[in-house]
Amino acid sequence: MTRPARLALGAAFLAVFLCSAALAAPESDPRRTPVVRVVQQAGPAVVSIVSARPAAQTPFAAGDPLQRFLGQPDSAQQQKATTRSLGSGVIIDGRLGYVLTNAHVISGAAQITARLHDGREFQASLVGADPDIDLAVLRLKLPETDPPVLPQATMGDSSELMIGEPVITIGNPFGLSHTVTTGVVSAVNRSVRTPQTFIAGLIQTDAAINPGNSGGPLLNILGQVVGINAAVFAKGEGLGFAIPINKARRVLDELIATGRVAHIWLGLLGENMDQDQAAYFGLSRVAGMVVTDVFPKTPAEAAGIRPGDALLAIGENAVLDKSQFLGLLLNYAKGDSISVKLRRGRAPFEVRLTPQVLDRQASLGLLGWRWGFVPARDGGGGVQVGEVRAGGPAARLGFKPGDVVLQVGSRRTKSEADLLGAFYRYQMHTQLILSVQRGGQIYNVRMKI
Repeated sequence: MTRPARLALGAAFLAVFLCSAALAAPESDPRRTPVVRVVQQAGPAVVSIVSARPAAQTPFAAGDPLQRFLGQPDSAQQQKATTRSLGSGVIIDGRLGYVLTNAHVISGAAQITARLHDGREFQASLVGADPDIDLAVLRLKLPETDPPVLPQATMGDSSELMIGEPVITIGNPFGLSHTVTTGVVSAVNRSVRTPQTFIAGLIQTDAAINPGNSGGPLLNILGQVVGINAAVFAKGEGLGFAIPINKARRVLDELIATGRVAHIWLGLLGENMDQDQAAYFGLSRVAGMVVTDVFPKTPAEAAGIRPGDALLAIGENAVLDKSQFLGLLLNYAKGDSISVKLRRGRAPFEVRLTPQVLDRQASLGLLGWRWGFVPARDGGGGVQVGEVRAGGPAARLGFKPGDVVLQVGSRRTKSEADLLGAFYRYQMHTQLILSVQRGGQIYNVRMKI
């Protein structure tokens, strides 16, 4: 072979090599780590949520419990005519435009806007929300003619999470759109007590979660959504919490179909254990709940539970008090089978039962018996009081028909459904703070039950 031929052949081999290297570069680029690939895959499905709230709709200082838990200001500290709350969400159906987020992100919003990573903005409507589970579903208002197919996230299986496995969050902290943080799963099935309530079954992570991350996805290294970021200790570092995606998937169909999640119950009420009761049941510490009422034709009655029994655990989770009992119950849906551990005297026993849906009529009956009034209709930005039961807690406080209940505890009550939701959350409380309007005057009152 002549020298010019050899040079030509060498040049051809060099060109092929350079071309092959160029084509392989993206895959061999050491900067394109698994985290980078997750962000590129899932990032387009994450949206920034802006919700406008008229200040007139939030007149009380109690605020949302998760907002305070996140270190965000209470509504009484909001001075402007409207407030614009920044949060996050993730598209779970790109064809229909469904977005999953936290209920507290859009609570009380008059207008909701979702902004995609590519800059597109869509107005959104609320499909359904449940403040107890702290999940909400929005639907983006897509053009009727030639609607775009939006990017959507892939859901994973949160039951398979391993302690220590890497996770990634994408969200909108402090208005900084599509911020990425990384960490590991610090713990699963974690329970957290806020100033107002008890939240059970959370994923704990040390990936940085700040105000504005709420509603955004917690992703595994495969780019699958394994949780919805919900809360962080305002004074802690490396302590973030997310709602497991399996819990969200159990209620998504209900939220989309009916706008709310059907409340379930076992058919019993209880009180916190005290030292003397713990000694009676032979317990080494004060923990659990003493059953005070068992209602007829309920799962508790069918399972043989009686007033005076000590309820100590649901599934594998110990019950510390009545607030935790209700929080643990939120991990289950209608149709689930629940194992409950109890003691009668010092004799332990266990029952398995299927919870019952607490429908509207049953809720109204319990509310009238427990709190001593029933709602008449929605009105005046709250719920108008109808009949007041003589001798009941409401009557002792001075309630009259026509009074308007604006808020119970930290729950605003604009509708009968809101009032029944507040009753479900506070059904075992022995005292409550209510905001009540009579005429043009608003009163904050304490009701003892």
